Order: sequence, then structure tokens, then C-alpha cells
Amino acid sequence: MSSDMSWTRRSLGHEPPEIEIDTSVAHSARVYDYILGGKDNYGPDREAAEQMLKNWPSLRTSMRENRKFMHRTVRHLAAERGIRQFLDIGTGIPTSPNVHEIAQEIAPEARVVYVDNDPIVLAHARHRLNGTPDGRIAYIHANLREPETILTAPELHDTLDLDRPVALSVIAVLQFVLDDQEAYGLVERYMRDLPSGSFLALSTVTTDSSPKAIDVVSEYKARGMPPRERSKAEVERFFDGLELIEPGVQLVHNWRPDVDPEHQVPDSAVAMYGGVALKA
Repeated sequence: MSSDMSWTRRSLGHEPPEIEIDTSVAHSARVYDYILGGKDNYGPDREAAEQMLKNWPSLRTSMRENRKFMHRTVRHLAAERGIRQFLDIGTGIPTSPNVHEIAQEIAPEARVVYVDNDPIVLAHARHRLNGTPDGRIAYIHANLREPETILTAPELHDTLDLDRPVALSVIAVLQFVLDDQEAYGLVERYMRDLPSGSFLALSTVTTDSSPKAIDVVSEYKARGMPPRERSKAEVERFFDGLELIEPGVQLVHNWRPDVDPEHQVPDSAVAMYGGVALKA
């Protein structure tokens, strides 16, 4: 494959309309960034995050374990399942290592399309999402709730071959789709356009494992970022019609963990379920 990097400019060349970024109120992506130790956040984000951490100090652990879950799913899909194409919806502010860094370390030719509707994420994507010469990366400025816009975007079709397997990654975003019918329908719609041999990797919020996590959910709601926490059975429904791979839907730190079980964080410190499934 050519090492010409002109695709980067082409992929990011479809400019979204000018959007004024409101930094006077907390934003979920920036709260997440602050808790993970990032610097792309503002006073209201930090204040909200600190209150959430006061309510439930394990929130930082839960978010870190969710990020590690993403790392493991990408490594598994690239190294063990031979996946070379990834569609990551709800990317968030880039925090290294990102999907393309993990996938392209295993397979330099891997291709990744990132999707997010936050203009701050778009700005960072231009500067940080640089991949290998043999691979491709594109960014689509769109909302998870716009499947037709995303699935017909030139950036997607210039980067991914939808006749070959694709891994759809929807990490820590579906909790912000409050209506269950809409949430399940969105996942089904995206997977419908992906060929056999594709995978779904998903994580979302639960309060099953820790009653204290309810305080964080309440804080998000009070600040205009209401999440929908879901039970294990409700999360398993996202994988209807697909073949869940072992160990099925688990709290994210229990999904194919890298560390000795004796050094695992307790279940009560994690408030995210995750799983990976195959479209046969």
C-alpha cells in the first residue's frame, strides 16, 4: 500500500459547521478526560468530576478499567481474530493509546474510522490521530444517533471496505441514549450494514456492582448529562442475534483480564459492563 499520507487531509477535509464550544458547563467527554488525567477540560468539568469522585472515589478506577477493556478488545480482535478494520463511534477526547495505535502496532495496515459529535474531539483528532504509513485513519464529525449519516459518509467508504469484516466499537457511549428501544435499534442498525465476520465491542454503565455508583449517576443527571444505567440482562440484549465470545458480558475488568486475578480490582469498584460478539 502506498505511503502517501494525502488521505489524512482528505479524510479530515469535510469540515463541520462552526460550532461554539460552551465551556461554562460540564461535558461528559471532558469530565472523562479529567478523571483519566487529561488536560483537555475546563473548570466546570473539573468541578463536576471532583464532586463525582467525592460521591464515589472508585469512579476513577472504573473509568480506567473501561479504557483497559477497550485496549484488550482491540488487541484481541486484531491479534487473534484478524480484524483489520475498526469503526469507533463515540471516540471521545483522544487518550493514548487509541484504537489505531493498538491495532496498527499489531497490523500496520489496519484502518480505523473515528466518529464523535464533540467539536473539541474534532480539533484534537486533527493533531493527534496520526497512524502508520501503511494504514488509514479517518474522522467523521457526527452523532451516534445519525447512523445513515455515518454509514454513507465518504470518509467511511474511502477508508473501510464494507465487504470485509469490521469491528464496531461503541465504548462508554450508549449510557447517554436513554430510550432502550432507540439504543438497541442503533446497535442493530450499525451491525446490519457490516458483513459476516464482523464484531461488536461494547461497554456501558451499570449500578449492579456498586450502590455508590448511583450517586455518580445522580450527579451526571443534575448537571444535564443524564445517563441510563443498565443491568447485565439489559446489556446482553445489545448482542441479540450475535455470537458472544467468551467470557460473555462481564464487568469490564473481568473481560479477559491481563493481570493475575489476585491483583484484580474488586467488582464493587467498577460500574461498566462490556462484551464482544461475532456476526456470523
